[in-house]
Amino acid sequence: MDLIKQYIVQSINIAANNLRLNNQQIEVVALLKQTVSKSENLSDDLINMKKITELSLLAIRLNEIYNSLTQNPIDLLKISDQFKEHSRYLIKDLGHMLDITTPIAFKSAIEKLNNAIVFPKEEIRVDLSKRIPVEEPFIRSETEEIKEKIIFSDDIENEDEEIIQKFEPTILGPIKPLDNLLKKIANNEIDHEELIKFAQIMEDNAVLSRKIGFEILSGMHRIVSKALILIKNRELMPGKEVIENLRACLIVIVAVVRGKDVDINNYLNKAEDFGNKLATIKSKESY
Repeated sequence: MDLIKQYIVQSINIAANNLRLNNQQIEVVALLKQTVSKSENLSDDLINMKKITELSLLAIRLNEIYNSLTQNPIDLLKISDQFKEHSRYLIKDLGHMLDITTPIAFKSAIEKLNNAIVFPKEEIRVDLSKRIPVEEPFIRSETEEIKEKIIFSDDIENEDEEIIQKFEPTILGPIKPLDNLLKKIANNEIDHEELIKFAQIMEDNAVLSRKIGFEILSGMHRIVSKALILIKNRELMPGKEVIENLRACLIVIVAVVRGKDVDINNYLNKAEDFGNKLATIKSKESY
């Protein structure tokens, strides 16, 4: 991610931290940050986002920030104050967007943006027969297919129905034993077999969460799984900060699954920052 994207994503983080968000709004913030970080042409995307009703006010503000970074010389002595000012300006517009937007509505808006069908100025003829599918974050996902299948089908396959019914106990079941394992690790009691077992469980639950449509949960599970493997391989020292970061992931998982109406932004930000650090570590082996 380039510097401008990092700057904007961090500004969104700071603004979100000043709002009391429910779980749906936290997911929208995560999707917004993903949109910015994955954008191949941020300038054009922000301009097109201004044409989407739900995103227009926030997009205008983000575009102003983008222009100030790209069109004016950056004064390193004042960059900190400028960052604080930009983050403060975002609070109102971000809050407004979150009040009128759901995760489903946001994804739908970004799909329009990605497919370049937002208020086209003229008719565009495209030969779709030769189009090569590309795995991008905003294409129609397996999640939407499952949801539509559940809504429209009178004959839901038993396997999918069983997955949905058992989702909560499957996700929450390992949390307490894993928390106990973290306490042992903090006391330097490391059991490699336990690390491997829970790393696999968390990886499996990451796949399950993604299938059901919980991107945040999937990400939290993958962070924990990778951290456990790195600890097992002695590529990550399980100090106090690492244990706290792992517990932050567990707290986010429990809060989202149980639908707790509490502010978990600090835990989410801590977990995401931890995940970004882990992404820079190349493990020699998996399990």
